[in-house]
Amino acid sequence: MKTAICSGSFDPITLGHLDIIRRAAACFDQVWVCVSPNAEKRNQMFSPERKLQMVRLAVEPIPNVEAELWPGLLADFAAAHGAQAIVRGVRGVSDFDGEYQMAQINRGLRPGLESLLLPASPEYQHFSSSMAREMIRYRQPLEKYLPPAIIPLVEELRKREEEHHGQ
Repeated sequence: MKTAICSGSFDPITLGHLDIIRRAAACFDQVWVCVSPNAEKRNQMFSPERKLQMVRLAVEPIPNVEAELWPGLLADFAAAHGAQAIVRGVRGVSDFDGEYQMAQINRGLRPGLESLLLPASPEYQHFSSSMAREMIRYRQPLEKYLPPAIIPLVEELRKREEEHHGQ
């Protein structure tokens, strides 16, 4: 069985992320989505558990995709799940440079672990989780940015946050 990993912090998962996951699922027997807490990234909007919940809701219709939270190295997650490849989306040259470096590191840690870089589909090329967080913060319509399955959850969390801060 050919297994791939799609990883990210998914704060939150966007339609761009979901596009890469769907495309990977069409190429592999099994795809694991590795939700990384990513302590390096500042301004996280959602807890790791909430991110995992949203990813699971978004990928639920795709039969060969599962998601899991993993606080460690991606190469170790790949080994633990018997993966042959890491699939990552790239939006442009700056993404490619960073992903290329990570591919070399992962291959050094796990020889034989391939990294496949998929170019973002044109309609999602400008998408990012930070852009989606801004749309959430400023109460913009989310249908163009987020998977439909997670929008009710995001709206509920946004409402709770507003009530908590007395807005």
